[in-house]
Amino acid sequence: MGNDEALVQPASTAAMRPSLGVKLAYSLGQAAQNGGFDAAIGFIFFYYSAVLQLSGTLVGAALAVSLAFDAVVDPVVGSWSDNMTSRLGRRLPLMIVAIPFITLSIGLLFSPPHGLGQMGLFAWLAVMSVAVRSFISLFNVPYIALGAELASGYAERTSVVVYRAFAGICSGVAVTAIGYSVFFAGGGLQRPEGYPGFGWSVALLLLVCMTICCLGIRRYAAALPQPDATEGSMLRRLPGELKEIFGNRSFRLLFISAVVLFIAIGVNMSLNNHAFVFVWQMKSEKIQFIGYAYLIGILLGVLGAPLLQKIMEKKNVVIIGFLLLIGNWLVLQGAMLAGIYHPLGDAALGPMQFNSFIAGIGTGLVSVAYPSMMADAADEHEYLYGQRREGLYFAGLGFAGKAATGLGVMVAGVALDLIRFPRAAGQEVAAVLPQAMQFRLVSIWGPVPAVIAVAALLILAAYGITRARHEQIASELLRRKGQ
Repeated sequence: MGNDEALVQPASTAAMRPSLGVKLAYSLGQAAQNGGFDAAIGFIFFYYSAVLQLSGTLVGAALAVSLAFDAVVDPVVGSWSDNMTSRLGRRLPLMIVAIPFITLSIGLLFSPPHGLGQMGLFAWLAVMSVAVRSFISLFNVPYIALGAELASGYAERTSVVVYRAFAGICSGVAVTAIGYSVFFAGGGLQRPEGYPGFGWSVALLLLVCMTICCLGIRRYAAALPQPDATEGSMLRRLPGELKEIFGNRSFRLLFISAVVLFIAIGVNMSLNNHAFVFVWQMKSEKIQFIGYAYLIGILLGVLGAPLLQKIMEKKNVVIIGFLLLIGNWLVLQGAMLAGIYHPLGDAALGPMQFNSFIAGIGTGLVSVAYPSMMADAADEHEYLYGQRREGLYFAGLGFAGKAATGLGVMVAGVALDLIRFPRAAGQEVAAVLPQAMQFRLVSIWGPVPAVIAVAALLILAAYGITRARHEQIASELLRRKGQ
């Protein structure tokens, strides 16, 4: 018996604790989400709206189309991975199949053919966004669900999430550095020729990370328990399974609050480059240092989350993260809108770095505590209904995360058109917007997401799985399995 298999013990006899090698290999799979979906696709809104001059509403509509596909794809993939049986386990086969398609679709997303008009660009963006989202779902939904199965303990699950989050940060740093230091240096953020090379470079990085992940966890994943036999086709079972998971109040609260929060994050992140370039008048090569401060903050939040969870409930850790994000969206933006403080160019770098650092801490806390809470809710689901539904649970969390670049981007795109943002400004390296336009842009970049996040905070406040409640659930599940 190999070391990986030896670690997979029945839940009735011991808590599962993956080895360091398994955790490290597993964590690299997070590059698909953080490096590809978050960091790389963060450039897409600026690229298509400001550089290629596609209408903001059409950019938002194209990404909303892909979000509609997510609403179907994510639960299908979740149910599929929950019920699949194979010699590689129920999660890994879907992850392996997704790798080449993710690589190809991300490269093509950044490489639209020359000469496309408004509707041609819209169609290309819509189709490629659907492809990227769908294939990342095919990898990420079983990947995140597998993380909940790697460990069974309340604290050990958080450890797995920390490794995953740290690898996600590293991949985000790598993608940001590749973009701003190589392809977009010297005002290149507003030049279209750098984007295809950037897209294919990111695609290659993701290919390497996802491949190492699958190779490193293959024996562990194959040794995990296979699902019980199910009756009927997946599509016939799926409506009942969805009704079942939404019947769990804990899942509903986590899912709805996550959707609302990530919409707020999506609005803000979509307009980051617009604000940095056109309001704070920063050079493209300097913007990356704001991103690094954000990622350092995430690292601090990721490392701090397990420590905070030792002295408080996971929900309270998430609430602290929410409050830090809300502050990030209000302090500097509010000072600028009030006419109190508005540094420009290099003078804006330090304040923006500090602001992003604080936001990063909040994001790190949320990125660790949220998945851990979802895993606890999945345990509660088994306690209530007698079935494991990690795939569907984390499909819900994945869908909520991708709302950041779906509904959030759609809101940002429509808002740009409503304020009549000048498309031609994207072609001018030193463009200066009128003060009234800057005021409107900053308003939808900061205060609007803050208001949305407050709504998410109020929803999450009703979540009720505490440490004591989870210990009761885990003890009962162990008793059942022992019988």
